Amino acid sequence: MPSYAPELNPAEGIWSLLKRHLADFAAADLTHLTRVIKRKLKKIEYRPHLVDGCLPPTGLTMDDDAIRPPDSTSST
Repeated sequence: MPSYAPELNPAEGIWSLLKRHLADFAAADLTHLTRVIKRKLKKIEYRPHLVDGCLPPTGLTMDDDAIRPPDSTSST
């Protein structure tokens, strides 16, 4: 993988969603900006279809097993 390939990084999709929300936003100060960013990220987090939509453009896939916590009873 190239050292910098934003089109292969699903996190870039999240940043793109966030930037769209903030495009015409003018914060009063850094505290206000931080608060708004946290709120927007929380909204994105609770909309799984938005997060899931960031993966296909990368060509990557995720197995259902990848999102489950490891089995604490297994001895691997």
